[in-house]
Amino acid sequence: MATVATSPSSMPATPRAARRLLRAMRLNPLAAVGVVLVAIFAVLAIFAPWIAPQDPAHIDLPARLSGPSAAHWFGTDELGRDILSRIIYGARISMLVGSSVVSVALFFGLIVGCIAGYYGGRVDRFVNIVVMNAFLSFPGILLAIAFVAFLGPGMFNLILALSIGGWVGYARLVRAQVLATREREFVEAARALGASDWRVVTRHILPNMIQPVIVQAAIGMAGAILAEATMSFLGLGVPPPAASWGSMLNDGRSHLFDAPHLVLFPAVAVMLAVLSFNFIGDALRDYLDPRARIEAGL
Repeated sequence: MATVATSPSSMPATPRAARRLLRAMRLNPLAAVGVVLVAIFAVLAIFAPWIAPQDPAHIDLPARLSGPSAAHWFGTDELGRDILSRIIYGARISMLVGSSVVSVALFFGLIVGCIAGYYGGRVDRFVNIVVMNAFLSFPGILLAIAFVAFLGPGMFNLILALSIGGWVGYARLVRAQVLATREREFVEAARALGASDWRVVTRHILPNMIQPVIVQAAIGMAGAILAEATMSFLGLGVPPPAASWGSMLNDGRSHLFDAPHLVLFPAVAVMLAVLSFNFIGDALRDYLDPRARIEAGL
């Protein structure tokens, strides 16, 4: 009887994977710190209306530029708005924009990269040499600035603008992984058994090359959050009165010396969010690398 070839990723998962992950987090405390910080930001983003002590758009001019106190833990801005509440609501915008940008860019990157890597030939040359290089010839942040400046600021335009320049990196990574995976024995066996191109890609190639893509997506979240803060700082992000970390930095730069808390707390929020995803990305890269796992005794 003929035996059906299966890819290595089709084996059922075991509890050993969870134990290895917990052990890896104990050996890499920065990964645990990153997971905790991401969990905190996610909770703040989801439950912002119940966690924020005040309305982030509430103006209280008599209390403007107040320092940290019992009434306002992080102080108030130039309009008397509570900075802590605005940072909590800013986490919602940063996490939403970051996850949306990564999801959209990863989706298109997977499609384009799989098509170019699997079919090769003229399709690969056109996608890789013409399309990808055309997008890479423009700096991503400048392309996003031009796009938002043309269409106007807003959540949807911001996500679309950042995704336009972000999908190329995922596409090139996916293309390289597909080129290396499509020549392996289990892929050839699936083709010999008459599997369609869709089945070969989705059931055999994609599960066996997704590890570096996951790492890139985790690090891409940090870049997307930083890009959103940059666009908001330039006035091209979510329009006011919505609270954004980048717009808070822009509003506070004129009071850097007389009220430094206007800049300090939003800057710390951006720094912690970016660091947390970078920590997770580095930990995933080490965990998903078989040689690194062997060296670490996992």
